[in-house]
Amino acid sequence: MERRFLDRLRAEVSGGADAEGALASAAHEPDGGAGASKYLLEHGTWDQMCEFLAHRSIYHLKEADPHAWAIPRLEGSVKCAFVAVEYDEYGGGRPERMHARLFEDLLRAAGLDHQYLGYLDDVPPETLATVNLMSLFGLHRNLRGALVGHFAAAEITTPPAARRMVSALKRMNAPSECVHFYAEHIEADAVHEQVLRHDVVGALLGQEPNLAGDVVFGIQATELVENRLSDHLTRHWRAGASSLPAVHDFPVNRTAPAVSRGTSADP
Repeated sequence: MERRFLDRLRAEVSGGADAEGALASAAHEPDGGAGASKYLLEHGTWDQMCEFLAHRSIYHLKEADPHAWAIPRLEGSVKCAFVAVEYDEYGGGRPERMHARLFEDLLRAAGLDHQYLGYLDDVPPETLATVNLMSLFGLHRNLRGALVGHFAAAEITTPPAARRMVSALKRMNAPSECVHFYAEHIEADAVHEQVLRHDVVGALLGQEPNLAGDVVFGIQATELVENRLSDHLTRHWRAGASSLPAVHDFPVNRTAPAVSRGTSADP
């Protein structure tokens, strides 16, 4: 299964060894943004927001854990910088600020299932692929470059999407816990981007230039599976359909919070 997954991924990305170029490409987005966060900002309903949160719960309730596998496989300054970013992901030593805990708080406030893998039977393959990707990279030492690339791509692309999510949630009068999770990621991941670009990716390739192709593969594969999930979500929402195959089993508290059903975005 791992070989088939990797072979398919490698066949569908362009590859190369220009890590900085791959990061720049991942960070670039069309004017006004793109994907699910843009749709939710401009057109999304509360039910669609809840679907999005259910999809993301598969990863966010264990946020940072898959990337931690890279730590014993890195050396020197690269390891130190990588751990510094992970330390922030785990709340800087404060359990209530761990990103996984913040997402659990978000789910509780939204009336959703806050248990880890609570929506495993509800989400489609496109969602599982995004999580399986990072787990696969983490489970194999020879893919440590790809895992670093994945982590860098994830952190670099988060701030603009998080800004749109904050605006979308405010438009829907969502609970403060929902807004707080994404607001936390705007500033934190903007700082992480610089650390990962220079002190992790740059320094790693200074130590092991032979890993450049793996880092690029990790960046491009991340972009590939994330775009496919985003396409799945927006395609179903535009058609007036649920993005969750088992929607009849989707336990949403549809009475709280009170939300605006309008479609206009915040300025």
